[in-house]
Amino acid sequence: MYTKILVVDDDPNICDMLRQYLEKEKYEVRTALDGFEAIEHWKTFSPDLILLDIMLPGKSGKDVCMEIRRTSQTPIIIISAKGEIVDKVVCLELGADDFLVKPFDLNELQARMAAVLRRCNASRELTPDDEVVRYENIEISKQKYELKINGKAVDIPPKELDLLYFLASNCNRVFTRDQLLDKVWGFDYLGDSRTVDVHVKRLREKLEGVSDKWQLKTVWGVGYKFDVTSA
Repeated sequence: MYTKILVVDDDPNICDMLRQYLEKEKYEVRTALDGFEAIEHWKTFSPDLILLDIMLPGKSGKDVCMEIRRTSQTPIIIISAKGEIVDKVVCLELGADDFLVKPFDLNELQARMAAVLRRCNASRELTPDDEVVRYENIEISKQKYELKINGKAVDIPPKELDLLYFLASNCNRVFTRDQLLDKVWGFDYLGDSRTVDVHVKRLREKLEGVSDKWQLKTVWGVGYKFDVTSA
C-alpha cells in the first residue's frame, strides 16, 4: 500500500509539480487549493502526511493545522514562502512537525518527509520493555502513549510525550537542546534546536500547577531537566 500524501497549496502549478514528483516516488497523492478543501480531503482521504502552505484562501494553513490538531496527530510539514523564525515557531507551536521554506529543493523535501514519517512510525511502535513513569499527580506511559494528570488522561502529541517521558525517566539530569534532538527526535532530524523550546513551552502549559515536588526546569545556558525535589 502506498503512503498517502495530501498537498495543500493555492498555486495549481505547485500542486501539479509536487503531485507528479511524489507519484514518481511511489506516493499516493491528493491535492487541495484552499483550506476548506484541505479539511475535506483530510477527512475523506486520511493522508499519512500533509504538505501544507500557510497562505490559503478561505481558511489559512494555520487554521487548517489547528483544526487537524484538535483530533489528530497526522504529520504536517508546513511549506511557505514566509521563512522568518517567528513564522517557524508559530507553526511549530500550532503542532506542525517541520517547516520548509519556498523555493525548496525536491531532494530536501523528500528527506524531510522521510524523516517525519520515520519519527511518526517509530512513535507508534510499542515494545514490551516500555515502562510507566510516575511522580506525584502525573503518570507517563509509552506503552499506551498516554499522559495522566491527577488520574485523568490528557491529550498530548506523540513527540511531546516522547520528550516528557525521556526527561522524566532521567530526572535531575540536564540535557542540552542538541542532546534532546538526538535522543528524542533522532540523529536524522533536519530541524533546529528551537523545536525543543517550542515543545517544552507546550508541556509547561499542560503541567502548570500539577505538583510542587517536580518541575520541567530550564538550566540557563545549558538546556532542560525534569527537576524532582521529592519523588
